[in-house]
Amino acid sequence: MALVTFKAVSRKLPTGLAVENESRGFKIIMDEPAELGGTDLGMNPVEALLTALGSCLVIVVSAFAPAHGIKVEDLVVETEGDLDTDGFLKGKEGVRPGYQNVRFTIRFQSDASEEKLREFKKFVESRCPVSDTLMNGTTVIANDLVIA
Repeated sequence: MALVTFKAVSRKLPTGLAVENESRGFKIIMDEPAELGGTDLGMNPVEALLTALGSCLVIVVSAFAPAHGIKVEDLVVETEGDLDTDGFLKGKEGVRPGYQNVRFTIRFQSDASEEKLREFKKFVESRCPVSDTLMNGTTVIANDLVIA
């Protein structure tokens, strides 16, 4: 398959820091909790990043488990990240505004052996596009400003 370009648009909503995000006709509202200046209408972008990672891992497991001879009875991926808000809120020198660390745990319920599941976990980690994006320093290009 050739290179595929995915697109999304984010629009500021009139309330607080709320944002409506749209891709392929699907919409997600994001905001910040009140303690970070928002109105808490939805998860914030860094929480959404964690859910994107968890969702991607679940999808990769679900898509490839049958081909690996693994029957998954239940599957949960837990994600968490460490972020120093002084980098974002205060621009504190030497403090990144983004995550310093992101961790995930995959919880399988399956009759497959532990060895087979550990091997499959390595495969899943190698095929998850979101994990790959986070782990390999993907280039982000800031296009020129457009003034309407």
